[in-house]
Amino acid sequence: MNDTPRQPPRHALYEDVLAFALGTTMMAFSVLMLTHAGLITGQTAGLAVLGSYMTGASFGLVFFLVNLPFYWLALTRMGLRFTLKTFIAVGLTSMLTLVLPGYVTFETLNAPIGALLAGACAATGLIVLFRHGASMGGIGIAALYLQDKTGFRAGWTQLIFDAALFALAFTQLPWDLVLYSLMGAIVVNLTIALNHRKDRYLGF
Repeated sequence: MNDTPRQPPRHALYEDVLAFALGTTMMAFSVLMLTHAGLITGQTAGLAVLGSYMTGASFGLVFFLVNLPFYWLALTRMGLRFTLKTFIAVGLTSMLTLVLPGYVTFETLNAPIGALLAGACAATGLIVLFRHGASMGGIGIAALYLQDKTGFRAGWTQLIFDAALFALAFTQLPWDLVLYSLMGAIVVNLTIALNHRKDRYLGF
């Protein structure tokens, strides 16, 4: 009797297409709520949101440009398939953040509730993309690369980046909005930690 576990089949093309449509739409909707309420989030998306506030440029443009330097790292660290899927996911999210405001508006969006909902939507979108072999690129890839080269843990790199990002945000945004943003970022990380585990789900 062969006890070797069978590898699950790869996702079909139509499954990837549907997942990318859902994942990137959820990410774009999260950004729409964040920017409407004047909030930010962590990681590269948070840097792009803060950058859009500081420069007046659209989030979609800033997010796409900020991610460009990380694709080489993704290619060397994660391979061509992951890099292409991540490039597509980032491109679609950037495009949707430009299109979505023409179809979705908010008359009222309480900042704390907006932070929680944006965090939940972002986490859902990220989990969907992770399970289909993609990511939102950025500092997470750099953190894994640095870990491979130096042994410095990826989690610490991301924590240091977020600490610096939120410290910068305190100089640009009202303190209460930064605290609400931090609350939303915690929701993202907790949701992913609880719901995206390799021992429970394998995505290809």
